[in-house]
Amino acid sequence: MPIYEYICRSCGLEKEHLQKMSDAPIELCPECGSHDYIKQISAAGFQLKGSGWYVTDFKNKPVAGAKSKTESKSESKTESPAPSPATAE
Repeated sequence: MPIYEYICRSCGLEKEHLQKMSDAPIELCPECGSHDYIKQISAAGFQLKGSGWYVTDFKNKPVAGAKSKTESKSESKTESPAPSPATAE
């Protein structure tokens, strides 16, 4: 259930209420009984971080047949260099 913030324009009371989304807004201030008790608009209280919802979702799995960076570097080092045109006489 979401938490809604209310403020009373008469006495200045600021209070949070845990309500269902389908519940009607609270109209009477619990402090002074005024009808100037209004619901405020506020930001959501959670953040989504990372690349997925859960640890097991949307993980980057290695693709079969793809070479890693270390494998491609070691292979390029083991190849013999091509002879230069000046030494090939």
